[in-house]
Amino acid sequence: MEILIVGAGGMARGIGLRLVRGGHQVRIADREPDSAAALAEELGASASGEALDSAAGAEVIVLAMPYESNKQVAEMWAGQLYGKIVVDISNPVDYETFDSLVTPPGKSAAEEIAEAAPGAHVVKAFNTTFASRLANTGRLDVFIAGDDLDSRKRIANLCTDADLRPIDVGGLKHALALESIQLLHMKVQGEIGGNWSTALTFAP
Repeated sequence: MEILIVGAGGMARGIGLRLVRGGHQVRIADREPDSAAALAEELGASASGEALDSAAGAEVIVLAMPYESNKQVAEMWAGQLYGKIVVDISNPVDYETFDSLVTPPGKSAAEEIAEAAPGAHVVKAFNTTFASRLANTGRLDVFIAGDDLDSRKRIANLCTDADLRPIDVGGLKHALALESIQLLHMKVQGEIGGNWSTALTFAP
């Protein structure tokens, strides 16, 4: 499968490494093409880097940037994203206090993305995983929310390929709960000495 990852930061790197290991073709697109090319070179022959120009050709688009940037790209590419699977990984938290979400009350970042790109099959995933854990080997739980069942299944299959355990939590309305849970996960990193390397899991 050909996957376009928008962004060239830590989360793009972690997800990209997992997908390449899982046998998928990965395109990295960024506003700074040199950063996209550098990350693609690190990921290997199954990856390529490009400017943030077009979503054409990709079966899945992973928006791997902060919330506001993800929303901007969704608005910019709204016509191109129609009918495609769009994965929002963002956590719209107040990074100064870690006390609240910055989305409108009762609204998740993923729902904002869905409104910005009508007709796209928006899926919330990867927001509860930290970049450092994704970049390493080892199985992690990935919670998946979205209104289109087939899209959730396809993202679940990608996770399985990438040695991750997909957990389907249902419709996109649950994205707000996932973002709220991760807000607390991020907030307690200092208290628990987590060093941004802990993971949320439903391990038995």
